[in-house]
Amino acid sequence: MKAHTTLRTLLAALALGGMLSAQAATDTPAKPAAAKPAAAQPMAKKAAPAAAALSAGQISAAERVLTGKVQCELNQAVDIAAVSGKAGYFNIAFNGKTYSMVPEATTTGAVRLEDKKNGVMWLQIANKSMLMNTKAGQRMVDNCQHPSQKA
Repeated sequence: MKAHTTLRTLLAALALGGMLSAQAATDTPAKPAAAKPAAAQPMAKKAAPAAAALSAGQISAAERVLTGKVQCELNQAVDIAAVSGKAGYFNIAFNGKTYSMVPEATTTGAVRLEDKKNGVMWLQIANKSMLMNTKAGQRMVDNCQHPSQKA
């Protein structure tokens, strides 16, 4: 029984010591109040993220992207436009949303554009293209054909 009480006392001491050291680590001196109210301080502008440099494979794939309005199944359409000033970057508009995409190199020869932030991918093969939601693993729209794919 004495060992049980000693163990309980030791555990309580360790817990108390851990709480005290955790509190000491989080206790910091209070910062002085700002001289100006927050509303009076100018807002810092966020810098636009710089366009990442694309690889030679990505640039090669970008040269094969078919741009313009592409008709799809169920009377839907996708608009594909190159971003001016950013070689290899594309905006794809579908169903009221625009996705910023960059090409990804593939081993099959297919053109693959991705918006990793939103989980959307445009896949262009010889006879059709499709827009996919990679997060859900579903097609958003299929059987899209650029006039050159119909030939």
